[in-house]
Amino acid sequence: MSDQRITTPFGATFARGFGRAWLGAGYLFLYLPIVALVVYSFNDSPVPNLWKGFTLKWYVKLASDGEMLSGLWLSLKIAFFTAWSSLILGTLAAFALVKYRRFTGRTLFTGMVNAPLVMPEVIIGLSLLLMLVSVQKALGFPERGVMTIWFGHLLLGMAYATVVVQARLQGLNPQLEEAAMDLGAKPFQVFALVTLPMIAQALMSAWLLTFTLSLDDVVLSAFLNGPGSTTMPLVIFSRARLGLNPSVNAVATVIITLVAIGTVVASYLIARAERERAKAIAQAQRDDS
Repeated sequence: MSDQRITTPFGATFARGFGRAWLGAGYLFLYLPIVALVVYSFNDSPVPNLWKGFTLKWYVKLASDGEMLSGLWLSLKIAFFTAWSSLILGTLAAFALVKYRRFTGRTLFTGMVNAPLVMPEVIIGLSLLLMLVSVQKALGFPERGVMTIWFGHLLLGMAYATVVVQARLQGLNPQLEEAAMDLGAKPFQVFALVTLPMIAQALMSAWLLTFTLSLDDVVLSAFLNGPGSTTMPLVIFSRARLGLNPSVNAVATVIITLVAIGTVVASYLIARAERERAKAIAQAQRDDS
């Protein structure tokens, strides 16, 4: 007689209901604070957690808050350049790790690429600060500011971009690239016409990930910033230490809205590209048959 467990209808219903309830509780834990932040950004009371009435005055004040807007613009610029530079360097590192299985120093290179993922940001920021101070004393360049913040964000973002792109490259079918080379395509043509379209979704994901990491980074920016280079997270952090202000909720709501719109648009583009790719593969299979 087999020792198989027979799941009763009641047990299956209970398990399904319990799983959904547990999932719902997890979502509430993660997203309820964000919803509360958005709601209280329209609060008429200067006390952040005491509801007094609906108002838009904090958004009006945000439009004239030069310090916050300057920090937001600086954060967006640094995040934009960090995302592109991290994507380029991360893609090159991923290709080196996937396409070249053996080369001198591969183990050391792998460790250096993955180290920022597991190392505390405080250690990264402190080590970069000490290095940049030593370089500045020796060469007189660079001074702490926008460029040093970009260096720190680039170091962290490149590690994340490498992991994302490397995972996609490892899942590719190498026979597609080999077939293109057999047909006379040069290595750059193989990359541009075959490999790049197949990893486009991973590249977009890596860009969005590194952009977000740079936009909300506090620790590295606190170590590497200088006069006139205060990013938006540092402005919010300094104000939060003196007491929360509803204007902080307003700027956070604006950022949440922009990120949500960007995520939805990116998800739509990725899903559409995947559907078109699946249709092209199905059409090619039908033509071959």
